[in-house]
Amino acid sequence: MSLGYAVYLMRGAIFQILILSAPVLVIGLLVGLVVSILQATTSIQEQTLTFVPKIAAILLSLVFFGPWIFASLAQYTVQLFRQIPQMVR
Repeated sequence: MSLGYAVYLMRGAIFQILILSAPVLVIGLLVGLVVSILQATTSIQEQTLTFVPKIAAILLSLVFFGPWIFASLAQYTVQLFRQIPQMVR
């Protein structure tokens, strides 16, 4: 396996990680932003108040996006396994 091919594989893996984690991270970010704005407007400074909505939103987003994430990850894994004969050369 050449260095260029290894870089190609790593670039693809990093891109796959970014694409698969983006929906969950964006939802967590948006819920955290909304909760922070509500805390600032109501002057409630409870630390645990930020974690419960974020955890619930992230779990719901995993339930919603989970099948897509799993299917995409399985497809990428199959693609990698099909490329193994080319790696040996």
